Amino acid sequence: MRKVLAMLTAVGLGAGLGVATPQASQADVVVELYTSQGCSSCPPADALLGELAGRDDVIALSLHVDYWDYLGWKDEFANPAFSARQRGYAATAGQSMIYTPQMIIGGKDHIVGTKAMDLADTLARHKEQEAPIGLEAQRQGDTVSIRADAAQGGQGGLVVQLVQYSVSETVSIKRGENAGRDMTYHNVVKGWSRVGEWDGAAPLSIDAPASGDNPMVVIIQRAGPGVILAATKVK
Repeated sequence: MRKVLAMLTAVGLGAGLGVATPQASQADVVVELYTSQGCSSCPPADALLGELAGRDDVIALSLHVDYWDYLGWKDEFANPAFSARQRGYAATAGQSMIYTPQMIIGGKDHIVGTKAMDLADTLARHKEQEAPIGLEAQRQGDTVSIRADAAQGGQGGLVVQLVQYSVSETVSIKRGENAGRDMTYHNVVKGWSRVGEWDGAAPLSIDAPASGDNPMVVIIQRAGPGVILAATKVK
């Protein structure tokens, strides 16, 4: 754990380093961590995602998969849909295997979830890019209003998604590879729904149902799943 946090500080990922709020022309970078409570290699990646969760310019999401449940501990946050999403990314990238911990940045770049230096380099590249689509999302009661500007030249084949997550969850793991550990997980995804499709040619306006008190984000992404073109926290 100390080694991971030291690496975070060295590469400027630590929450205490005063990361500036992104400019309007910049996109929030989505980092998806595929993890499991039954994976002995995952705790350092879970801690790394916890550091990212404190940044204003990153949307850090923890997606728990179910394919390690047979090792002796059933992950209570695991969802077969998240395992399927990870397999979809692998298929899009022409890869035949999936693993934990894996981070997927911007729906495009795949890295081992414990590689802090690789993460820092990848985030830096993404932050240099301007957001191709302006996106806003606001909640009023049980409805999230999603508005996006038309993309220049259109984009085609875009999926609008609403993600709900829990900021923090602590679990006492009794069996399996992490038996005896109390683990705290950050930005644990509780629901990932597809709320619309869009070609990007005209402005987008969607009102999506949203129940519960968990925070939410909206993600616009190429089908596949593919590259994420826009993402924002719901206000």
